[in-house]
This record gives sequence, structure tokens and C-alpha cells, in this order.
Amino acid sequence: MAVTTVGRVTSSEEFDWSLTEIPTTRAAVRSQLEFSWFELRARLVTITQEEFAWEPVPGALSVRLRNESVAARRFGVGEWVVEWPDGPDEPGARTVAWLVAHLTEVLTERYDWTFGGHRLHRPDLTYSGEVGPAIAALTAAADAWRSGISEMSDDDIFTVGLSQATSIDAQAPFAQLVLHVNRELIHHGSEICTLTDLYRVGVRG
Repeated sequence: MAVTTVGRVTSSEEFDWSLTEIPTTRAAVRSQLEFSWFELRARLVTITQEEFAWEPVPGALSVRLRNESVAARRFGVGEWVVEWPDGPDEPGARTVAWLVAHLTEVLTERYDWTFGGHRLHRPDLTYSGEVGPAIAALTAAADAWRSGISEMSDDDIFTVGLSQATSIDAQAPFAQLVLHVNRELIHHGSEICTLTDLYRVGVRG
């Protein structure tokens, strides 16, 4: 894989504005990724354990100790499991803990099946219901994904099947997958910010 430097991977505390000045597709998708993560990360570092575990409605999907979860579908190895809805179109209410875990598995899986060993899926990961370890795991996954994309060439971004995580990924130019993951960060990041906003103003079920 040839490497062409476009911008740089910055720390989570800053955004590389030079990306917005580069007229390439890779710079555009990276700019969206980097700024989406920059905004979400700013909120993640402020979240308390109470906000992390708060259920907006009783029984909301969450990350629970294995022996405490009654969900029909559960994923993860170790003592914590991520609860999952019965069907893909029935997500229901989710906690911040669930949203953080979901973003972690999305980023980890896509990184592994693009740049890694091509072996990890949602059930293979270790999750946590504790805010510190959970956000650290998400940050590590996001940083790995960001670094992998930063080291690609402009040609690589259009390679069909560069990721093999899903059948859709295998048939699509890689830029489409980057945009999909960006949408995941924007979508679920917005949910995380909304839930913590509601908790902080006292709108609690």
C-alpha cells in the first residue's frame, strides 16, 4: 500500500484544519472523520459513571454484567456483555454505555478487517460497563482507525474490497466505508450528547 501524506493525525484535543484546504477525496472524508471525532471526544472526557449508565427508560439496552442481563441477545467476552435488540430495525432506547460499546465494536471491526488480522467481530470483543475503561477502549479504536486512514494513498481510498468486514464492504470502494463510519460517529455521537444533556438538566425517567 503506497503512502501519501495528507495532513496528520492529531491528538484528540485538537483538529488539523489543514485538511479542509486539500482538494482530494481522501482529505475530505478524513476531515469529516477527524472533526466528528474531535467533537465527540470533547464530550466523552466529561461523562460521569452515572451519566454513562443512566437508562432514559427502564430496561434500556445497556452494557451489563453477564449474570445481570436478561436480554435475549448478548455479545462480548468476559464479565460484561452488550445487550442487543431482537431485530436490526428495533433498536429501542439505549444508554450512553451501549452507544460507546457500539462505536467501539464498529471501529474495531472495521480497523481489523482493513488494516489488521481479519478476525475480529462484535462477539469477540471485551466490553466494560465502567466509564473509564469503556471510553479508553473507544479512544484506542478511534485512534487506530484514524491512523490507518491517514497512512493511505489517494488511490487506496477508492480500492474496492479493501475492507472485508461485511459483504457490503467487500463490494464497495473504501471511501464509502469511511463515510459510513463517519455517519456512525455523527449519529451515535449526537445521541451521546443528547442523553448527557438531558441527564445534566434533570430530565430523567
